[in-house]
Amino acid sequence: MVNIGQRIKEELQRQERTVSWLARKLNCTRAAVYRIFDKNSIDTALLANISQALHHNFFEELSADINSNLDE
Repeated sequence: MVNIGQRIKEELQRQERTVSWLARKLNCTRAAVYRIFDKNSIDTALLANISQALHHNFFEELSADINSNLDE
């Protein structure tokens, strides 16, 4: 299963954006963003906000992971 917190962290780094930038976009603290990085699962509304902020569809990644596990 995709570790969604790790994927968010990787995408943020790939885009060369800072934790402070994402915190501002999500209207939360830097500490809250670091807690997101540690999560294996996440609320869908929060994931939608993160997807919009980073212009990256994390739902698509999760769906692909689920589909590959169904094929096994």
